[in-house]
Amino acid sequence: MTLFPLFANLRHRAVLVIGGGEIAERKVRLMLAAGARVSVVAPYAVDALQELARQERIVLYRERYQARHLDGAWLIIAATDDRPVNQRIAQDAQQARILVNVVDDPELSSFQVPAIVDRSPLIIAISSTGSAPMLARRVREQLETMMDHSLGALARLAHEYRGAIRRARPELGARRRFYDWLVDGPVGAALRGRRDEQARLALEHALQGPETAQGGQGRVILVGAGPGDPGLLTLHALRALNRADVILYDRLVSDQVLELARRDAARIFVGKQLGEDHHQTQARIHALLVEHARAGRTVVRLKGGDGFIFGRGGEELEYLARHDVAFEVVPGITAALACAAYSGIPLTHRDHAQSVQFVTAHRQSGHAIQDWTSLLDPSQTVAVYMGLQQILRFSEELLLRGRDADTPCALVENGSRPEQRTLLSTLRNIARDAQQHEFKSPSILLIGKVATLGATLSWHGELIDLLTPQEHLTENALLETA
Repeated sequence: MTLFPLFANLRHRAVLVIGGGEIAERKVRLMLAAGARVSVVAPYAVDALQELARQERIVLYRERYQARHLDGAWLIIAATDDRPVNQRIAQDAQQARILVNVVDDPELSSFQVPAIVDRSPLIIAISSTGSAPMLARRVREQLETMMDHSLGALARLAHEYRGAIRRARPELGARRRFYDWLVDGPVGAALRGRRDEQARLALEHALQGPETAQGGQGRVILVGAGPGDPGLLTLHALRALNRADVILYDRLVSDQVLELARRDAARIFVGKQLGEDHHQTQARIHALLVEHARAGRTVVRLKGGDGFIFGRGGEELEYLARHDVAFEVVPGITAALACAAYSGIPLTHRDHAQSVQFVTAHRQSGHAIQDWTSLLDPSQTVAVYMGLQQILRFSEELLLRGRDADTPCALVENGSRPEQRTLLSTLRNIARDAQQHEFKSPSILLIGKVATLGATLSWHGELIDLLTPQEHLTENALLETA
């Protein structure tokens, strides 16, 4: 270790920044966030620094650096683009025994400004001792994805109750277990849901009882895994996967997404297969969720796409609520949004598609579509989910009910994944063309004039364009009015 890491209390203390450019501005804002009294010395200053001076948040000296400017400063930052000036600042600071940072010049610096993950009052600083700042920033980016912003509120709550926790859990091991419970249990969950008072009550209740009382039930986190590309996971989804003790996952969850989960989490496949009794499979899912949560585990219910868009997420949460199992919801990017975007197809278009409707071709027995009127509207895009054979039968049903046979369509297979294929055709021909090109599930069908834009805007995966030149006239007209 060539540098000693420390955290400086700069509140109400004088900090001098020399330089008036954008880099100096960034350093000034860091110092202001730490509560420092900031002075800036520079013959010229960017507008943002001048505005801070007008607001009296900093003192701006429009002059060249002189050694006298160091008087009274606790910390110096040299952010000029003139190395001889920076050298003089570093020498003057060394003689005055004041710590100095010369931006991007570790040889002249007596301290480094680290890359920072801010979950105040929890602060993480990362340094490469000035040798590889880009690497330090990459590490910071990774930590940002792992650390929920609610950790700041959790740290403040833990500080407020620190004395009470020590009294209630005087033995060190018990106190450590309590802090683990604080992060992973109902207190942390309530803070993630912005329910501060509920978090406080849960903490106080746990302190009033014995340690064994704080175990209690686990919880279920319903997580939308998106359509397959792991890059489409939300930060909340990634954090949930890293907290999971048990993961119940569906058939459409990609291996790449599962690889991001905690390594020692138990993984249970609960996907529904063609020909199975889906009611029985769903009942097993309900039972597993309750069983593992009641055993005190954190259970991630991982669904392809979004759990609330034809994912039966609502049914599962209703079951959990009836059995008094705590839960959270992390939404995911549903297949229609991702498949359309990865195929270059806008689901809505100001001139040609005023709305979009999500429908499922696989419907519960006795609950067939009653009103087809809106599905026949040429100004609306229709996104059709579920099995490929049901999707194609649905397109034939639309023809029988009167939707224009020349309506452009896009069939997207394995949307967002490396093996994605997009087939552009018409409502009349989509079933035949899909069979000819051996399309398989998972696929989603997009019906509407905007599908023609995929011919020029598709950017991901293989494109099979079977629209005729005459049908591409519609595409040209769309582009001209866009």
